[in-house]
Amino acid sequence: MPRQPLELEPFRGLRYTHGDLDRFIDGGFDLARLLAPPYDVPDAEEARALQRSDPYNAARVTLPFELGRTDADGTGGGIPRRYRTAAALLHDWIDTGALAPDPRPALYVYEQVTGDGRRQRGLIGALRLPEDGREPAVLPHEDVADAPVHDRFTLMGAARANLEPIFLLYRGAGGAASATAESAADPPLVEARTRDGAEHRLWAVTDPAVHARVAADLAGRSALIADGHHRYAAYRRLHAARDAPGWAYGLALLVDSDTHPPRLGAIHRVLPGLRAEDAVAAARSVAAVEALDRVSAPDLAAVEGPALLLASPDGGAHLVHDFDEDALARAMPGRSPRWRHLPTAALHELLLPLYGFPEEAVRMVHDDPAEAVAAAHHEKGTAVIVPALDVHLVYAIAAQGELTPRKSTSFGPKPRTGLVMRLLDPLPPG
Repeated sequence: MPRQPLELEPFRGLRYTHGDLDRFIDGGFDLARLLAPPYDVPDAEEARALQRSDPYNAARVTLPFELGRTDADGTGGGIPRRYRTAAALLHDWIDTGALAPDPRPALYVYEQVTGDGRRQRGLIGALRLPEDGREPAVLPHEDVADAPVHDRFTLMGAARANLEPIFLLYRGAGGAASATAESAADPPLVEARTRDGAEHRLWAVTDPAVHARVAADLAGRSALIADGHHRYAAYRRLHAARDAPGWAYGLALLVDSDTHPPRLGAIHRVLPGLRAEDAVAAARSVAAVEALDRVSAPDLAAVEGPALLLASPDGGAHLVHDFDEDALARAMPGRSPRWRHLPTAALHELLLPLYGFPEEAVRMVHDDPAEAVAAAHHEKGTAVIVPALDVHLVYAIAAQGELTPRKSTSFGPKPRTGLVMRLLDPLPPG
């Protein structure tokens, strides 16, 4: 099967306009007030706070479940009202000049500097989607669920826009694409400091000669989806549903992991209603279990093989490790040893069935073990502290064609929503 090249095309970015928003926002233009985290990061309370923070905050179109009432509110042309409301709002912002397309196609250099000083740069462009009969250049590493894919498919289809970029990693080895991202030095188009202390800057690269060098450099490479698996699946579904040139691409941020190694955090689990003592007792039947005097994720770093911490709301914790290999193999037939040794695989494929705990009832907590323990206390359940994976392990699993269990990784820093969007329908000349 021939391999499809990795293609990141320039496009006319849809961006907030400084001059027009000056008259719309009390106190003048402050881009940081308009930006939002990726749609799947805020919980319902945080989503409401974002939407109330400013009438032009990007979350008002990326989180339509908070804009309308419910899916039962009625449909138009088969599209639930909440999506039609979000789409109408986006196009109202365009009609009134709050958002406008840039005059020339560009690849955008995006720089993030986190509050703790981590710097990341990459290129935002229009990613060509896979074609039938060709080996794709973009590799997923995580499985997806249909509901969030359908949610993003419906929203982007109604809005006729890619509202936020997915996050891709590639091994750039300092090639032309990486050099283009690193060389942006003129004053940026926009910059903002968000409430988390992160700085965001965006430059436009409009030189066709530079575009050609980037294209030649990327053609022989492949990329890994770091964040945005459901949006990528929605891109592909939109492409299949709409036979038009603009829908053959999706918005993406491409970062050279050789130059900017990503932060790879953990996603912990909360099992509401499951008593920690019951979880520990069941785990003893398939693994070694040791009592610890504290909950500490670093305790997992030095443990070989899959390892997890079961934490009770009262502060007690147990290390679960040295899983029975036969039990792992029986629970995961057809999987590679590398996959069976993923901590999330051991949890979801072996321990949860052992507990009789339904997959859909598991709650996710990003990064912070203490937050997971607090949530377990609130839910009268058990927190499962999961170690972060190594990026090289993720590359290796994706390369062998396997997908990690859902929510096995939390790559960062994630791109902020609202800096640049992409209309899917053709734009008139600028």
